[in-house]
Amino acid sequence: MQKKKENLIDKIVKKDFNEELEKVLELKSFPENVQSILLSILYKIEAGYSDLKLVKQDIETKEEYIEKYIVNIYDNINSIKLIKVNDKESDISENGTFYINKEEKEIQVYPIERKVLYAIYKISKKDKIITNKYYLIDEVLSDLLTVGNTIQKVEPLRDFNGYSWLIMENEIESVNHNLIYQSLRMLIGNKFLENWVDEKEQMLDYYEEFIVLLEEKYGEELSKKLKHELIKIAILLERIYNNNKLMEYEKDNIKLKVEVDKMKDMAKYVAEISENKINIAEKIGKIDEILNDKDKLQEEYFRRNEGLPLEKKIFSMRILGNILKEDKRKLYQKLEKLNDLSNPKKFLKHKEELQSKIDVLSILDVKNIEKELKESIKKFQEYFLECFKINIKKAETKQQIISLIYEYRYYRLIPKEVKINDKETIIELLKKANQLKAIVKISENIEYQYEILKNIFNTRAIKLENLSLKITKEKEKIFMQLFDEKMFEDKVEVFNGIEVNKKELEIKLNKKIKIFE
Repeated sequence: MQKKKENLIDKIVKKDFNEELEKVLELKSFPENVQSILLSILYKIEAGYSDLKLVKQDIETKEEYIEKYIVNIYDNINSIKLIKVNDKESDISENGTFYINKEEKEIQVYPIERKVLYAIYKISKKDKIITNKYYLIDEVLSDLLTVGNTIQKVEPLRDFNGYSWLIMENEIESVNHNLIYQSLRMLIGNKFLENWVDEKEQMLDYYEEFIVLLEEKYGEELSKKLKHELIKIAILLERIYNNNKLMEYEKDNIKLKVEVDKMKDMAKYVAEISENKINIAEKIGKIDEILNDKDKLQEEYFRRNEGLPLEKKIFSMRILGNILKEDKRKLYQKLEKLNDLSNPKKFLKHKEELQSKIDVLSILDVKNIEKELKESIKKFQEYFLECFKINIKKAETKQQIISLIYEYRYYRLIPKEVKINDKETIIELLKKANQLKAIVKISENIEYQYEILKNIFNTRAIKLENLSLKITKEKEKIFMQLFDEKMFEDKVEVFNGIEVNKKELEIKLNKKIKIFE
């Protein structure tokens, strides 16, 4: 009985994260102004996180978030230096606001809380979270996901203050990274993305798991379209923000096209493979001759060292022997690949793989990046809405559909460079919510229902369940106003230009109507 009581007390007693952070700060030699800003960040996160959790629904708990915040400071940071603007000794770039050195675990940052928090999460991220076998995708999608995740980590500090939700678009590091990351979070779940981004050992092929999960939830055809636009967006964003990383791939593009062009004449290509195999076999034979003859090994030793500066000389024949063995191993690898290409099935597979790489690299040839990016983001959002409607159809309980209403309200309000018509999605949500008796039915006419209730997807009220509405008529115009116990929103004209059944509407006029049942 005593043990049960202790467990209950553990659950009830609030964990003192402030004390935990102070203990970590005692172990670090951070200046007082740094300690003060880190504690202030924690205080503000604790104040606003519950609202964020309600608004977004599917994110980690406040306890999980704060634990990561403290652990990141402990594990990944040795020093934080707050930099004044125009400080000449700073390593911050001209257009930047922070500098991180992962090897030294060092941060230099302007004394802005959200920038400090961003740098803390940025320094904790791996450069690559996708295995090398996914050509180019491993680079660009890793960047998209880690940047998107880091932007999300700043959100509780940036947009929530404990009593209101306000998004400042100019404070989001990249609207497009954020939009794509949040869309993926809503489709495959926050936990999967967090595990992917935080994976330390890369024991699991998360990209493969991601594709499988998409196909299981949304079907092969729709998943393929979504994946295509995702990769395209990732490459285009890389071209805008980090084009230097792609320079080597542009060289590959030329080589791959030459090889695929050669493969069109299969007989000629196979003859060339045979010739290369003979040349490699001869090189392996020569290495064997040298390795099995001490005089020839010594002769090779003097030949290689002749004319070389001291720091580049091979210092013993034993080292030369090891070099030759490694050369022989690499030649055997090349020979094995050429043998594979002599097999018709493997030849075709190799050709498909090369063409797949060329298709991915073709995005590097895009001239008008901004225009192409907007078009691709528009398509991505359209596919996202198709997927989201599948989630609506699968909803079986009142709580599930309310959660989807919250999630979609959040999605609509995050900044976007490209907006699309989503009336059909909102109507599907309202239909399902009526079916599950989650919201009030204003009318049997779904167009009326849409005109009145579409505004709940525009409100920044934290708790939707507290919302009521009032419909009023002024000079033949009809208005709808949302309110709860704390606030009244501005009146919004509805049915503008739409013919209304006045008898049906009049019984609703000037009455307080609770939206969520």
